[in-house]
Amino acid sequence: MKIDPNTFEGFNRVLTGVIVPRPIAFVSSVSPDGVVNLAPYSFFNAVSYTTVVFSSSRHVGNKSKDTLRNIEETGEFVVNIVVDPIAEAMNATAAEFPEGVDEFEIAGLTHAPSDIVKAPRVLESPVNIECKLDQVVQIGSGDHEHGLVIGTIVLMHVRDDIINGHRIDQEKLMATGRMAGNMYCRTSDRYEMVRPVYDPAKSAAANR
Repeated sequence: MKIDPNTFEGFNRVLTGVIVPRPIAFVSSVSPDGVVNLAPYSFFNAVSYTTVVFSSSRHVGNKSKDTLRNIEETGEFVVNIVVDPIAEAMNATAAEFPEGVDEFEIAGLTHAPSDIVKAPRVLESPVNIECKLDQVVQIGSGDHEHGLVIGTIVLMHVRDDIINGHRIDQEKLMATGRMAGNMYCRTSDRYEMVRPVYDPAKSAAANR
C-alpha cells in the first residue's frame, strides 16, 4: 500500500501508529500573569545533548493553545517526564480546559518550584527539565498550524534513587510511551545491543 499524506484520509492515525513508541513531554508553563498550565505532548524528543523539541498546535477550536502562547510570551518552560505512576494523571490533563484552569489541580499533581525558570515542576515526576526557549518554528498554516518549540536545557532535576553516577536506572524510571489512539506502553520489556566499533585491521583482513 502506498499512502499520499495529502490525500489519504486519516493519515494522522497511520503516522502515529508507526512512529512508536514516542516519549511524552508533560510541559508546564506559566503566563505573564502567573496562570499555570500543564499539558502533554507526544511529538517530543531530545535533538542534542542540550536541546529538546516538541510540537504544539497553534489553535484548538477558536482559542490559542495555552502552552505555546505562554512559552512564546515568557521564553520558559519545564518538561516533566511521564512515568507509569503518573500516566493516568497525565491523561487527565489532555482535555482542552478553559483558559485559567490549573491542570495540576485537575490531575491531583503538586506544584514544585523550579530553580531557574518561573514555571513550576511536577513534583510527582522523577525527572524535570527546566528549559529556556531558543525559538519557535512555524509548521503548516491556518487550522493546521503548529509551533515547533526548540528549548535549551538550563537545569535537570533527577530523583536520587533512579540515577547512579551518569546512568539512569530504566527499571526504576518506568517511563511511559505513547502509541496510537488511546494506546500507551510501558518500557519494562528491554534488551541490549552493544554498539559495534569499526576495526580497520579486521576489515582489511576480511577483504583479502
